[in-house]
Amino acid sequence: MISTGLLLKRAAPFALAIGIWFVPVPQGLTAPAWHLFAVFVASIAAVLLGAFPLLTSTMLAVAAVVLTETISPAKAFSGFANASVLLVVIAFLVAQAVVKSGLGRRISLFMVSRFGSSAHGLAYSIVLTDAVIAPAFPSNTARGGVLFPIVLSVAQGSGSKPDDPEGRRLGAYLMFCSMASLAVSSALWMTATSANPIGIQVVRDFGLEINFGKWLLAASVPALTAILLLPLVVSRLFPPGVGDTPEAPVAARKALATLGPLSRDERITAVVFVLMVAGWVFADALQLNVTSIAFGGLGLLLLANVLTADDIATQGDTLATFLWLAVLFAMSGQLNELGFMGYAGQRLASHMVGLSWPMTYVTLIVIYVAIHYMFVSQSSQVLALLGVFLDVGVRGGVPAPLMAFALLFASSYFSVITPQAGSQNVIFVGSGYLTQRELYRLGLFITLFFMAVFLLIGTAWLLLVTG
Repeated sequence: MISTGLLLKRAAPFALAIGIWFVPVPQGLTAPAWHLFAVFVASIAAVLLGAFPLLTSTMLAVAAVVLTETISPAKAFSGFANASVLLVVIAFLVAQAVVKSGLGRRISLFMVSRFGSSAHGLAYSIVLTDAVIAPAFPSNTARGGVLFPIVLSVAQGSGSKPDDPEGRRLGAYLMFCSMASLAVSSALWMTATSANPIGIQVVRDFGLEINFGKWLLAASVPALTAILLLPLVVSRLFPPGVGDTPEAPVAARKALATLGPLSRDERITAVVFVLMVAGWVFADALQLNVTSIAFGGLGLLLLANVLTADDIATQGDTLATFLWLAVLFAMSGQLNELGFMGYAGQRLASHMVGLSWPMTYVTLIVIYVAIHYMFVSQSSQVLALLGVFLDVGVRGGVPAPLMAFALLFASSYFSVITPQAGSQNVIFVGSGYLTQRELYRLGLFITLFFMAVFLLIGTAWLLLVTG
């Protein structure tokens, strides 16, 4: 029997949606934009309150917006054909091949043999690997597809399972460190995510020219500081449950020695994986679609019988992730297309008039980061709001290079604020090691940590190198 407390929790999101829906539509917005906002906010609130799982919440939300004719079915379901969403799904399946073939176990034993004397050592090996390979990947979702099989193999190889209440903590710690690492390494390198070049085009309209070298110089101190502190900060918020393990590297080396040469399936998986990574690295130069590369890799694994249809049939979590991500992606995109995001940014920014430029600067960054709760794409927020916030900041007296770089960096590090704040997150979210509430809590605190580093250390550094 459902308790009264749970009934109240489940009633709250519906009450919130109805309350916002029937408030008079603000001037400057259309009724569809306002009504879609009501449903979108209620669906996220349902997860934050623990009323419904994210899948349940999003299924109810998409049904509501279509049945009320707030948006058309074609637009509501457009996320199911989105390339980034499909890339996430394929990355899940390829990761299963890495595990099934035994290659993942071999990789995990190697990493534990080198870095496994502590949970921090494992986390640093993953975070620093991400930072090193990031400039070669114009897609942080593709980069997540490279890291995830390794992290999953290391977690499972260390005995950490998602369904073990205590044993899952090491895997959860490594998964979140990896997810957060993708956010901050994207701020370090101009070429680490597709949102960065889009942002550069936006700030160019304000007379600012940013190249690879200028970006790296401006980002180096705050981003590297955040990267080096990240595993330590996450371990304080979510202890991995494992301290020093000096015996682990020795045991891993012994186990590695017993594996013998690579099996047929391991060799095929390794070759396919290398081909996929190479394709992602050179995708722009060769004008290749990164999602098509992933489909090709999966096709080769199926052709070689490394993966089978039966293997795919068991991936229920992958289907659930595909459903909720596609729905949220489409709803967020429609909020932007209907003008709600631009309206909200302009309204919030208009309240900056009369503040000193340092206060204007800090307030704009805080609002810009907080508003990402409503986005499921970094690029869409950059297109919708970066120019608006930069214009308000410059008009308020903030030095243009400082405001521009701060917004550009925020456009990367805010992608960890919610599970759906960037498509790269979903690969790690779908592992099952962390609950939705844990992801929202950790996402908020790590985003605040990143913002503090970039505001306190980054601002001083930017004033020095751009002044």
